Amino acid sequence: MANGKPNRDLTSGPVSRALWRVSAPMSIGILGTLSVGIADSAFLARAGTDALTAIGFVYPVIVALTSLSIGMGAGTSAVVSQAFGRNGDDDAYAARLALHALIVAALLGLVTAIAFYVSAPAIFSLMGATDAVRDEALSFVPWWCASFPFMVAAMGLNAVFRAGGESHISATVMVAQAILNIALDPLFIFGASFIPAMGTEGAGIATFLARTLGCFGLVIFSLRSGRLSISRSCLQGLGESSRDIARIGGPAALSNAINPLGLSLVTSAAAMLGDAAVAGFGAATRVQSLLFVPMLALSAGIGPVVGQAWGADKHDRARAATRLTFLTCAGYGALLAAVLSVAAPTLAHLMTDGGDAAAHATTYLRWGATGFFGYGILVTANAAMNARDRALWSMGLSASRIALVYVPLAWLGASVAGFPGIVGAFVISNLWAVACALWLCNRAGLLDLSDLRKTPVSGTT
Repeated sequence: MANGKPNRDLTSGPVSRALWRVSAPMSIGILGTLSVGIADSAFLARAGTDALTAIGFVYPVIVALTSLSIGMGAGTSAVVSQAFGRNGDDDAYAARLALHALIVAALLGLVTAIAFYVSAPAIFSLMGATDAVRDEALSFVPWWCASFPFMVAAMGLNAVFRAGGESHISATVMVAQAILNIALDPLFIFGASFIPAMGTEGAGIATFLARTLGCFGLVIFSLRSGRLSISRSCLQGLGESSRDIARIGGPAALSNAINPLGLSLVTSAAAMLGDAAVAGFGAATRVQSLLFVPMLALSAGIGPVVGQAWGADKHDRARAATRLTFLTCAGYGALLAAVLSVAAPTLAHLMTDGGDAAAHATTYLRWGATGFFGYGILVTANAAMNARDRALWSMGLSASRIALVYVPLAWLGASVAGFPGIVGAFVISNLWAVACALWLCNRAGLLDLSDLRKTPVSGTT
């Protein structure tokens, strides 16, 4: 920041430094956010089997809805980053876009929350939840729905900051919110002093309080720092901004939601094998989400870098960033597979109450890890294509992985081979995603396949 003004330029200097500048803070922020799900599981595992199983059903649904809002954030980031690449540093323009993003995100969050609140009983019944487990899950839903518009509004603002290379702001809010959420969890789940023990409902209350306070804190900071303006003149161009965000964010939202929606359908396949399989699958996927943090951070980082580079007509720089993220995902995935071949049982027992649930979680983590790198390439390819204004392509990539490969093979695998069949479907679907991502990014001009043999660029490409 020079002379009190934020430096939003990601189009110069080493590509690796630009990616690091956005991705490194986001890895901390995403870790904080995902740790809430891990904490919920750990606390609720001690509150009873029904509570733990209920979160196993709730988790994939709320991740799908959260991913929907993240996709709209990707649309915001793509529009804003390309504009920054074309127009340079314009504080008034950035403050106006921040307000537009806040309005669009809040409205999206409100509509989505109402729809989920109304349909939740039917959703959990269709997923195969027993009556006791469904009642536990439904006690969490009203509070989560009340918190959702605040979370999505904060995401809209954070997307503008990331597009301008200020991901440290997003990360700080995410970490602070997560710390508050985790601190409140045991108070409301188990009770303390005048607060009664509320189990699964208590986890929902903790989430509501943390998200609401986090959103208000971010808005106040944004107003005081000049990064957000609520003057009437800033409403100018709201319709155009909304259309631009929707044009990219709509397909990006569906693309992001498709993956966890598929997780919900695979959870239904696991439900055929019993509650222990659901609990083990849910626990393993929450650990998986934690391990995916560096790759998710890369997907948050590559969007602004590619968007600004493309807006500034520096296409070689966009290709260098895409290549570097793919190679990083491959290397990190190999490391995870090696570590989890040994550590899977320990992690599984930490996240479950032992027994069959731990055995299922161990199987998933040990063998599913061989395909983790593929998911990283999928999400970073999607982010790069969204920033390149190819959101429909990224949606098609995610849809093909889920609808053509993962879900059909998971149901077939569960019927034929039990839980290992579900794990095998996950690995195969990720290999499919890698092949399709390479082909699509090559077509979009974001990757030259021959470049994958080259040393990653760290210069000023």
